[in-house]
Amino acid sequence: MFLTASVIVFVIYFANVAMGAFAGGAFLGDVGEMMVLFAASILFVVAILKKEADRNAERDG
Repeated sequence: MFLTASVIVFVIYFANVAMGAFAGGAFLGDVGEMMVLFAASILFVVAILKKEADRNAERDG
């Protein structure tokens, strides 16, 4: 769930960067772009930590 959310948020970030580069008009400003990339990073870290916790519980259990 968190990994999927991370990918979705990163796609939004990438779309914003691509639109800024090719169409000349990004829909997010600098702060919005930073917040979206930060959210993608946090969601990715949460997903990885959950996978690691599940693997450790499976190994110990």
